[in-house]
Amino acid sequence: MSSKMSMTTKILIWMVAGLVVGSLINTFLSKVEWVQVYLVEGLFQVVGALFISTLKMLVVPLVTFSLICGVCGLGDINKLGRVGLKSFLLFMLTTALAISMAIAVATLIGPGQGFDMASSAASSFTAPEAPPFSQVIIDLVPTNPIAAYAEGNMLQIIFFTILFGICILMIGERGKPLIDLAERLNEVMMQVVNIVMHIAPYGVFALMCKTFSQQGLDLIIPMMSYFGAVALVLALHLTGTLMLILKLLGKVNPLIFLKKMRAAQIFAFSTSSSNATIPVTLTSVEKRIGVDNSTASFVVPFGATINMDGTAIMQGVATVFIANVYGIELGLMGYLTVVLMSVLASIGTAGVPGVGLIMLAMVLNQVGLPVEGIALIIGVDRLLDMMRTAVNVTGDAVITTVVARSEKTLNLDTFNDPDAGIIKEGIHLPHEKPAATNQA
Repeated sequence: MSSKMSMTTKILIWMVAGLVVGSLINTFLSKVEWVQVYLVEGLFQVVGALFISTLKMLVVPLVTFSLICGVCGLGDINKLGRVGLKSFLLFMLTTALAISMAIAVATLIGPGQGFDMASSAASSFTAPEAPPFSQVIIDLVPTNPIAAYAEGNMLQIIFFTILFGICILMIGERGKPLIDLAERLNEVMMQVVNIVMHIAPYGVFALMCKTFSQQGLDLIIPMMSYFGAVALVLALHLTGTLMLILKLLGKVNPLIFLKKMRAAQIFAFSTSSSNATIPVTLTSVEKRIGVDNSTASFVVPFGATINMDGTAIMQGVATVFIANVYGIELGLMGYLTVVLMSVLASIGTAGVPGVGLIMLAMVLNQVGLPVEGIALIIGVDRLLDMMRTAVNVTGDAVITTVVARSEKTLNLDTFNDPDAGIIKEGIHLPHEKPAATNQA
């Protein structure tokens, strides 16, 4: 856990350093030619562009292997029955509600308005026309999967990978080597993400330096409006949407639930990793909430792979923010595409720190917004990453509880017992390091 916190501290320090250095350059050295040529357009531009390219590089392999593992994690094909279908539909429902609320609130608040970058960074950028919704549906199915992978067409890649994963399950024992291979490759990709996250502070520094040296401190205002909008929607989704679903479908007391899930939420916030939090989430859901192991052991890991409400909220607000900053009108079809993309992308989003930015790059590409806009929000993304991971883990536990109640595998006596499953902090410590190492 300490390494995660040190990474958070590092990113925050380099973010502030980049903001200060960039602002100083903008204030005192904006007319000095060598500073602009060699630092701003040279070093900062190259390092920042390399970091953005590295994030985009991870998208296709990460989604592919994570998705195959998520689908195959269901086990035997027969388990794609009631529990699998209920979990999947509920996860998709909460994600759709999250992204819709995010876009609605962001449109109302208007983060980024009044800061128009169209005259500078986006002067040569022309947004392509959004295809009709019917064409988006038709284009879900790739005529050539290899071409879809080569071109990075994420909608087609997601469709093909889900179908491929289901068919691996359908061939039974003969598919086991492929599942093992996908799991190993997924572990490798997780390690690649870890490495990229270790260079993130320097990428953040370069991006912040370049952005603030060109725009100055005026950029803080739209950044704060973005941060506030994301935090507001995360809070509304956690205390409103998720608790309403828990009350209506799970028929249990949301306040008792939140109290019992506190440990998992704190751990999720600390690690920024849904996967690393799985052991704590499972312990809380089984021992504290009272969900039977047969349900919890399936739904919690499944949710850690496909349930990304917090990430979807970030993508919705960020899309509106970047569109406002660049002065680009998305329109209704653009926003519908963002909703569809975010819901589908959440299936393949791995529960590790920083992946939200990778998925955001994919969504921005799909709706024709400049990926460079990520530079504006990446500085404050780490803290938001911690907040949205806590929301994701809470969502996993909510759906697990709802499914368990419908399957009659929820022990209400355990749920209503305030002392049930209380574990002293020290007991978790021996398990936390392996969990973070193996799963994050």
